[in-house]
Amino acid sequence: MSGVTIYETERLIVREWTAAQDDLDRMTDIYTREEVTRWLPPFEFDAARAVEGWRAFHERDRRYGSWAVQVRDSGVAAGTVLFRPIPGGDGEVEVGWHLHPDSWGRGYATEAAGGAVERGFASGLEEVYALLKPDNEASRAVCLRLGMTSLGRTRRFFDLESEMFRLRRDG
Repeated sequence: MSGVTIYETERLIVREWTAAQDDLDRMTDIYTREEVTRWLPPFEFDAARAVEGWRAFHERDRRYGSWAVQVRDSGVAAGTVLFRPIPGGDGEVEVGWHLHPDSWGRGYATEAAGGAVERGFASGLEEVYALLKPDNEASRAVCLRLGMTSLGRTRRFFDLESEMFRLRRDG
C-alpha cells in the first residue's frame, strides 16, 4: 500500500488511499463495520468510488481530503483522517478520523488529526472544527487531547444531532 504522501508524523504516514486491492479491502473492512459506522451519518460505501472521489476532492484544493493513516512501522492502514469544509456549512473546516478497531487505543487518531490541524493552520486557517455523535466518548477524548473546546450540540450539519468542537490557531 503506497499512495502519495500528504504529511508525516512521528509514527504515521498520511497518504492518499489508492485503488490497490489491499487498500480497497482495508477500506471496505473499516467502512462496513458496525463499530465504525455507528458513529457516522448513514451512507452506502463503495471503496473504489471513495478512492476516486477523495482523490478528485483533494486535487480541487490540496489543503483538503480524506487520507489513509498508515502506521510507519507495520505499513498497516489504521484508518482515515479527513480534513475538509463541513458539507452544508459556511466555510467551517472539520477534522475527523475513522479508524479500524484493531488500531483503536494507540493514539493514532490524535496524532493523525493533530497533523492535519497543523497543516491547516500552516495554510492560513484560523480555526478547525470537529463534529461527533454526542455519545462518542472515544472521539470526545481525541478532541480534548487536541485542545479543542466543546461548543455544545447542534443539528446544523448532516441533519443529525452532533457535538461540535473548535480549535483556534491562537490557542
